[in-house]
Amino acid sequence: MSEVLTLPQKSSAIASPLTPALAIQGVHRRYGSFVALEDVNLDIWPGEFVSIIGHSGCGKSTLLNLIAGLDHPTEGHVQILGRTITGPGPDRSMVFQNYSLLPWLSVRHNVTEALKAARPDMNGTEREQTTDHALKTVGLWPHQHKRPTALSGGQRQRVAIARAFAVHPRVLLLDEPFGALDAITKGKLQDELLGMWSAEGESGISNVVMVTHDIDEAIYLSDRIVVMSNGPRAHIHEVLTVDLPRPRDRAALVKSDTYLDLKAHMLHLLGTVLATHA
Repeated sequence: MSEVLTLPQKSSAIASPLTPALAIQGVHRRYGSFVALEDVNLDIWPGEFVSIIGHSGCGKSTLLNLIAGLDHPTEGHVQILGRTITGPGPDRSMVFQNYSLLPWLSVRHNVTEALKAARPDMNGTEREQTTDHALKTVGLWPHQHKRPTALSGGQRQRVAIARAFAVHPRVLLLDEPFGALDAITKGKLQDELLGMWSAEGESGISNVVMVTHDIDEAIYLSDRIVVMSNGPRAHIHEVLTVDLPRPRDRAALVKSDTYLDLKAHMLHLLGTVLATHA
């Protein structure tokens, strides 16, 4: 059974409709005799930014892959707007930590090729206009004709984010996308991500689900934080509501009692409670 830390809802709290954007119900994932996930249940509502955090080996990436349709539950099911996920689809885009770019293509063509694959309904003009918008949004317009090897790590991650946003998925999935970046670059990309997500509105990305090891990142970005128990047989240990209004200011955030209490609670969970069961 998962525990839920109930905090007051923020003033801009997201209304919960009847159908969740994502429903993870009774999910188990086994690989032979190894049980990676056991009895995972979680509803994610339209408009939510949800982070998944926990120690290494707790099934975070496995759960993200199940949502992406790259893997399938042994038991239970994962649904998007009431439809069971049976494989990858254009309603979901994934951004990985290692960028996963095609090194022989330019920045621009990395985005357009993703659009060709995910959005075959687009004609050439629409595809070029969508690529233009994505590259300008992440500040890569001047670098559009460069290959990934000519870019910095932060710029490569911008390409990956632009590519994911360009297909206008309902759900953006992030697997530790900023883990390998320095603090300054990480902060800038986090703000760009929030800016693009909030700017998309109803016509674009409704949800973001992110795997992270970074407590501060999870609090800064999220509406709720899912804390996983240790594996094997990992499950949801606790779900935390981040009661902080948006937009968020980093300088003010670190002085907030809500932020400090939430961080202290997460440090206790990850550093003491779960660490003793590692």
